[in-house]
Amino acid sequence: MQTIQVGVGPVSFEELVHVARDGAPVVLTDEALGAIDRAREVIETLAAAETPTYGVSTGFGALATRHIPTEMRAQLQRSLVRSHAAGSGPEVEREVVRGLMLLRLSTLATGHTGVRRETAQLLAGLLSHGITPVVREYGSLGCSGDLAPLSHCALALMGEGEVRDADGTLMPAAEALAAAGLEPVELVAKEGLALINGTDGMLGMLVMAITDLRMLLRTADVAAAMSVEGQLGTDRVFAPELQAIRPHPGQALSAANLTALMADSAIVASHRTGDCNRVQDAYSLRCSPQVHGAARDTVEHAASVAGRELASAIDNPVVIAGPDGQGTVESNGNFHGAPIAYVLDFLAIVAADVASISERRTDRFLDRARSHGLPPFLASDPGVDSGHMIAQYTQAAIVSELKRLAVPASVDSIPSSAMQEDHVSMGWNAARKLRTAVDGLSRVIAVEVLTAARALDLRAPLAPSPATAAVVALLRSSGIEGPGPDRHLSPEIETAVSLVQSGAVLAAAESVIGELQ
Repeated sequence: MQTIQVGVGPVSFEELVHVARDGAPVVLTDEALGAIDRAREVIETLAAAETPTYGVSTGFGALATRHIPTEMRAQLQRSLVRSHAAGSGPEVEREVVRGLMLLRLSTLATGHTGVRRETAQLLAGLLSHGITPVVREYGSLGCSGDLAPLSHCALALMGEGEVRDADGTLMPAAEALAAAGLEPVELVAKEGLALINGTDGMLGMLVMAITDLRMLLRTADVAAAMSVEGQLGTDRVFAPELQAIRPHPGQALSAANLTALMADSAIVASHRTGDCNRVQDAYSLRCSPQVHGAARDTVEHAASVAGRELASAIDNPVVIAGPDGQGTVESNGNFHGAPIAYVLDFLAIVAADVASISERRTDRFLDRARSHGLPPFLASDPGVDSGHMIAQYTQAAIVSELKRLAVPASVDSIPSSAMQEDHVSMGWNAARKLRTAVDGLSRVIAVEVLTAARALDLRAPLAPSPATAAVVALLRSSGIEGPGPDRHLSPEIETAVSLVQSGAVLAAAESVIGELQ
């Protein structure tokens, strides 16, 4: 497996996903180690000075006015990490914890935090050995960074708390470190604060959500094409000259995808001329590129925010090292999660609305008055059989939940730390609900694909386009049967969900027409 090099510059989206999801090992570059050493020299100089420096020789937050004697500073760091590792609730997913650990390591590598190289290398060692600290769901306010989640990770570096090893076995951190041949560190001045003061949890979840949404929005185009085709809709509304007079880039890409996906469809060709008397299709069919395109543009805006945050060094205070080995430690507010929290909330709106239009397209298949000749609920024997009636209920339940999840977390703020930290971002909460929303969107799209495939089969002997036919064939080869008497539907829905989430549905269509945009 490729080892990811962590240097003074940002990690990429692909590198983060490779480490978080695929378990890739990491190593610090020589340049990063040099930057770390230079910043540490600044910290040690200031630690020896008589003048107090926040985070080096003082307490934290509302307790920053207390000067801490030299002999108590190691205890200060231990106490900081132990007290801040106060999370509660279910364990956070392994990929989220690995993502935030990588991003913290990336900030340490910039040379702006003041940790020692052995501390940064131990964090890299945990990632490379697959040791994942147990992080709890609740505890971060998204300001002063993701304090509680990062503190649980810092606790493991001290050989304390619980972790899961590479096989997922829960064990004390000290045992896991020993088994991997790693030595815990005793944190010294500034290190505890440097390890816990960052936006890494919310940023990692943002990057993974963007990665998932980019794939899901192309899959939503596949589903929409199947629905337009199956409901005898026209592809003329997706023509490039119509998109050009409203030049939103995402809209043009989605419309081009729909045109390509429906190319050479005998079903579409069957009603281009003749006795078809419909003037225009319903909004959920006709306006798919407008909704999917706006979603794309929003995702790319979020990606630009994430890119800037990946290039940032988030800590407080930060080390500004000079070329002569001298430097300063400066307090700042860069840990505030507002930039990330806003786009996390924006993407939850995207997930809800793309799911909403998908559910509406699905519902049209099931209503005999609107499905243009298809049997009620696509049932084999309507009245005896219910067909996909309740599959749409499942969609509707998820869409309703997604609408609730679209309520922004970032407009809330609860003061903390004796009013020193009196405005917070709630970015971690925004990220957690977005993860749920992305999962829900994938399930709604899966039901649309499942239903549209059944409808395309019912249009026989007219054949669908080669691209959509490839998706139908994928479902059938995966154990999802075609039209027939009612059967246990939940396993088929879960199979479709798996095919959507893995990218298999998208890949089936792209195997015929090339990569979608």
